[in-house]
Amino acid sequence: MRAYDQLFIGGEWAPPSSTATFDVVSPSTEELVGRVPEGREADIDRAVAAARDAFDHGPWPRMAPVERAAVLAKVADAIRNDLQGISELISNEMGSPVSWGTLAQVLAPTMILDYYSGLGSTFAFDTVKDGLLGPVMVTKEPVGVVAAITPWNVPLFLAAAKLSPALLAGCTVVFKPAPETPLDANRLAEIFVDAGLPAGVLSVVPAGREVGEYLVNHPGVDKVSFTGSTVAGRTIGAACGANLKRCSLELGGKSAAILLDDVDLAATLPMMLPNAIMNNGEACISLTRILAPRDRYAEVTDALVEQVRALKVGDALDPETEVGPLVAERQRDRVEGYIRIGQDEGAKVVVGGGRPAGLDRGWFVEPTVFVDVDNRMRIAQEEIFGPVLSVIPYDDEADAVRIANDSDYGLCGAVFTADNDRGVKVARQVRTGTYMVNSNIPIDFSSPFGGYKASGVGREFGEDGLELFLEKKTINLPAGYAPPV
Repeated sequence: MRAYDQLFIGGEWAPPSSTATFDVVSPSTEELVGRVPEGREADIDRAVAAARDAFDHGPWPRMAPVERAAVLAKVADAIRNDLQGISELISNEMGSPVSWGTLAQVLAPTMILDYYSGLGSTFAFDTVKDGLLGPVMVTKEPVGVVAAITPWNVPLFLAAAKLSPALLAGCTVVFKPAPETPLDANRLAEIFVDAGLPAGVLSVVPAGREVGEYLVNHPGVDKVSFTGSTVAGRTIGAACGANLKRCSLELGGKSAAILLDDVDLAATLPMMLPNAIMNNGEACISLTRILAPRDRYAEVTDALVEQVRALKVGDALDPETEVGPLVAERQRDRVEGYIRIGQDEGAKVVVGGGRPAGLDRGWFVEPTVFVDVDNRMRIAQEEIFGPVLSVIPYDDEADAVRIANDSDYGLCGAVFTADNDRGVKVARQVRTGTYMVNSNIPIDFSSPFGGYKASGVGREFGEDGLELFLEKKTINLPAGYAPPV
């Protein structure tokens, strides 16, 4: 049991404005594992005021980038020093298998922090060039106060994805983690304090949707960085547009894995399946649509079913577990609802479809594979966010590309083939922001990540991720003058 009775506001632990709390319940055991204060509008006001003052008058935006980078490096080291503890904390919060989470939920955030820490000494915040009419300096300055809003599925990873570039840029941040996963966010706040982050630069306010909307619309916020559902993203984008407020949105996905007719299934499926079922299926980049050539459809289905049936389902803290529980009872209800929808639409469950035997406590759903799926079905078009895969037949390569693109989303995808050149040709035709060719690496932290269509606006990671938190200013200089940069 990890309980907090204060909120982290402006770099200090302070009493909340109300007595409301969030209970954190283990998805594996349904037992209480934590409690934190529920942030309200008055707490957001205090956090934004602290961030505004720290940005307008404090040292953080005026420090050299390498000084800010040094703080990020200390945070990365501290997380690595508590790798197992933080991994178990996140597994207790949201049910991610610790076997997967240690790498993806905890080690990966340190890699993001390391990347941006290194960028502090190499990124050109100021450049001088010869303009058409004389010398010009282009300087990149922090955008201001940032509202960072994240969901519960990979909480520390997404916090690192937003805080690392925002803080390196010199911004100050009000961070609203999801109500389901506030414990690792508070642990991160403690680490930032120990790393020497100045007062006011970061606040952590766990809160619900209405308070999140209040933060988005707050006049003291200059930019919103949001990861979450496309439905919420549309609302946030509209609000930011109305206020001419900068925003970046990393939203949902319904990614397709194309198995070309020359694919080696024995080599491919063990590489593909972890990206299809990762994090219990609660991942926006999951390869949940499996596109198989019609003349090999039965072969693909049989091989996939064999591997899915062998997955170990169990307690998230069991190192042998490959698929853990869903984050909450409501999420299990949602996934089970989609399984019923798929069956009503005419698709057939060939493995899974129910609750695993022997797991009477916890919010578990069996890893499930549907066959006889038409891409127009809801299970093929809507983001389920659970361990549910649809195997869809196609006629030829052009048909596979058409089906892959027949989606409102465009976040991720993959192609598997014996011919790498052929795979790259397919990759160029599928309209997604990230793509894998015979690879199981969906995200490279030094390269842009984001979505086409309803999967979002803007790109995180790499230098593009830093640019999201910078404003460009052009300074026209007198002839013959060369300023220091």
